[in-house]
Amino acid sequence: MSLESLDIKEIEAAIEGILFASGEPVNIERICIATELDRPTAEQVLQRLGDFYAYERRGIRLVQMEDCYQLCSSPDYADTIRRAFEIRKTAKLSQPALEVLTIIAYYQPTTRAYVDQVRGVDSSYTMSLLLERGMIEECGRLQVPGRPHLYRTTKKFLRDFHLSSLEDLPEMPGVETDGQLRLTEDGTILDPRELNAEEETPQMTE
Repeated sequence: MSLESLDIKEIEAAIEGILFASGEPVNIERICIATELDRPTAEQVLQRLGDFYAYERRGIRLVQMEDCYQLCSSPDYADTIRRAFEIRKTAKLSQPALEVLTIIAYYQPTTRAYVDQVRGVDSSYTMSLLLERGMIEECGRLQVPGRPHLYRTTKKFLRDFHLSSLEDLPEMPGVETDGQLRLTEDGTILDPRELNAEEETPQMTE
């Protein structure tokens, strides 16, 4: 299906209406079903729509977060919007919160025990704050004794840090890991950096 064969303005208006009505991130597949478009065509229309908002310096932006899209207010007018609704400016994340968020972002899904191990301090209070602010969420349990909760970052994390997906995270220097947890037979969580160091150490042979 080509864009030339479609009424682009009508399709753009329909997608704009879907996103506005939702108020939350909308998966691209849902948009395709509603508009009867194939995914490449829908993505082209969304790209056009997003470019229009940015080029015309509109008060809204079209934000992509992995396979989802959402209409958000432009950060250029954040102060004006806050004054209109008497919204207090969101408090910045503390250094401990940024540390916890960084660990979860790069090593997700991960457990609180792993975060504590990397930081060397108890992170329960900081993680509860991040949960309240919607930056992280529970995503299951680890299949080891005690079955601790697993945590991952949310779409709000992507939106607030202006990331389209986790692949946009900057590479961690000196760390090469698949991001998965590694455990010993007794359930001890291994730091991927230590694991890589062991794998890179030449083994002596007799």
